Formats: sequence, structure tokens, C-alpha cells
Amino acid sequence: MFQRLNWKLFDWPLLVVVVLLCVLSVAMIYSATATTSDLSDYWLRQINFTIIGLVSLFVIAVIDYRQLALLAVPAFVFFVLSLVVVLIFGTAQGGSLSWFDIGGTLVQPTEPGKFLYIIFLAWYLSTFRERMSRFVYLLIALILVGAPLVLIYIQPDFGMTITYAFLGGALILVAGVRFRHLAMLALAAIAALPIFAASLQGYMLARLCIFMPTDDNGRIIAPILTLLQASFQRLPSECVTPAANIAASYNVEQALIAVGNGGLTGMGWLQGTQNQLRFLRVRQTDFIFSVIAEELGLIGAALTLLLLLFVVWRVLRIADQAPDQFGKLLATGVAALIFFQVLINVGFNLRLMPVTGLTLPFISAGGSSLVSMMFAIGLAESVAMRHRKIDFY
Repeated sequence: MFQRLNWKLFDWPLLVVVVLLCVLSVAMIYSATATTSDLSDYWLRQINFTIIGLVSLFVIAVIDYRQLALLAVPAFVFFVLSLVVVLIFGTAQGGSLSWFDIGGTLVQPTEPGKFLYIIFLAWYLSTFRERMSRFVYLLIALILVGAPLVLIYIQPDFGMTITYAFLGGALILVAGVRFRHLAMLALAAIAALPIFAASLQGYMLARLCIFMPTDDNGRIIAPILTLLQASFQRLPSECVTPAANIAASYNVEQALIAVGNGGLTGMGWLQGTQNQLRFLRVRQTDFIFSVIAEELGLIGAALTLLLLLFVVWRVLRIADQAPDQFGKLLATGVAALIFFQVLINVGFNLRLMPVTGLTLPFISAGGSSLVSMMFAIGLAESVAMRHRKIDFY
């Protein structure tokens, strides 16, 4: 498990960029919480979590990723059982029954579960690689993908649900399936849309309605509102009452103002008005990108995105060099996870997508999120240290 390590194959540029993102995280969390006494120690916590995350990264990198295949099935079963238990004995936070209260510390099983999910799917899709062209094996994969999705959806946690759905879909596509099977699945998904729409929780509909275009009075434009009323028996007030819609979209509007305030070069660290005057809520987590855009400007925000995309590219490069299908799928899953969370988080900060509560990788405040992402990079590094040698690299 720990033999024949070649540290020359360790992706040091990837690690350097991850550390730079963590340094940026501490600086921006400090700025976001400096004027709030009960949050003023969050930047110190982030430093501690960064250290823990770096240790976990190296530990996972040293372990031969191929040994993880032995734990894939029991780990996946444990994860699914934890989702069942959290529905029975869990603690509600933000309207979602997604947390365990362990000694006063809230732990969300879906955060580490992302990687158990990736490991299991990578194992299944690589083990049955030659049979994935047969529909029955694809169907089994979809059932295995769907079990956690259903349990997460009924918590309810819509953001995590779409994250897991994206991960499952990405890995299945990379594993290789026939186009006619994809077409069949697409038709089935379209047919199931009315059932899915009918099951949406009130807060999910409210977030969708906030994203809808409105007229000068703050009311959703008539054709779209009529379509929503025809599709759903009872709409939340955010979809019907202009005042409620404006109140519910407050934070999204403040985020846009913050982004606009930043201009090209930003207002300066600790100088953002939306941030320092606390107009922007949950600024240290969901809306940390708006803080970056306000204080560091378009240039700072663009550089942040380039660093994040560099991480995705390096992990995809590791996937391309992986010596086997299992390693390729592991690294692909890590890259897909980071890319998707960046896309969604930046999207709702710019009001291009509905708010889902997904954090910005390596930057948003939060121990479980940061350590989980470091674990993910450790997985990729484990594959990198054992990849095949390619002369032109």
C-alpha cells in the first residue's frame, strides 16, 4: 500500500494552486466576518481546517488508490445507511434534515459521502467495463446512483441532489454507454419531469421563482406565472406576491450590487461596502465570490476562477494519465465535482442560476467542505503518483 512511491510524480503545481486558494480563503473570510463579533474567529477555524485538510491530502496520496476498491461496497452501504439514519435521528439546519449533532458539532454525511459515492461508482463502472454496453448493467448503475439521490432529496437538500446526479451522470458517460441507451434514458427523464415537478418542496419552488424574470412592479411576468400556476397546485408567496418575491431575492440582489461595486480593480481588501456593512448575508459561505468580486474587482474574481479551473485541468490531466479505468474514473469524478460546484456557486452569485447553497471549493468557510475537497485532491494525487509515464509530458 505504501511501497514504490515516486514523489517526482506528485503534482506539485496542483498542490501549490490549492494552497494559494486556501490562503485567499482565509483572507476573504477574515474580511467577510471582521465586523461580526460572533463570526470573528471563522478565519482562524479556516486555518485549522486547512492544516487538517493538507494532512489528509498527503495521507490519502500515500495510500495506493487501488486499495480503495476493496472498501467500495461496504463504504457505499455505510453511506446509504447514514442517509437513512440522518432522516430518523438527524438535526435540522436551514430547513434540511441533513446533519448529525456530534458533541455540539454538526456533521453533514453528504459531504464525505461524495467521495464514497465517487469511489463506489468508479469501482462498479471499471469492474463491469466490458459489460456496460448491455442495458441491464447500465440500469443497475442508475439504480445504484438513484438510491442516495432519493434519500438526499427527501431531506430535502436540492443542491446536494443535483450535485450527486451530475457526478453519477458524468462518471457513467466517461465509462462509456451506447448512444441509443442514452436516448432511451433521456426520453424516460423527460417523461418523469411532471412527477419530479410535483414533488418539489415549497422552498425549492421559491428559489426557482426568485430566478424568474419580473416586471417593473416585482411580479413574475404573466406568461411564466400562468405556466407555474398551471403546473403546481399551490405556489409559495415568493411566486405570487411581488413584495414576498423582492424580500426573498434580497441576498441575490445584494450579491449583484457587490459584484457591480467591485468594478475592474475592486474597492480594496476590508473596504467592500456590501460586505463590511453586512448588507450581504452568508457572505463567508455561499456568497464569498461576491465578496471577492467587490473587494478585488473583476481582475481578482477572474484570477480566482482561473486558479479553480487550473485545478480542474490538472485533475483531468491526471485522469488522462491514469494506469487503469478505476483511477481514470476516480480523478474524473474529482474534477467533475470541483467544476460543478464552481459553476453553480458562481452562477447563483451572478444570478444566472437559482440559489442552491453549494459552496465555492477551497474558498467558502466550512470545515467539512474544505477537508472533503482536500481529500478529493489527495485521491487525485494518489492516482498521479502511480500513473503511466508518457514521454511528451
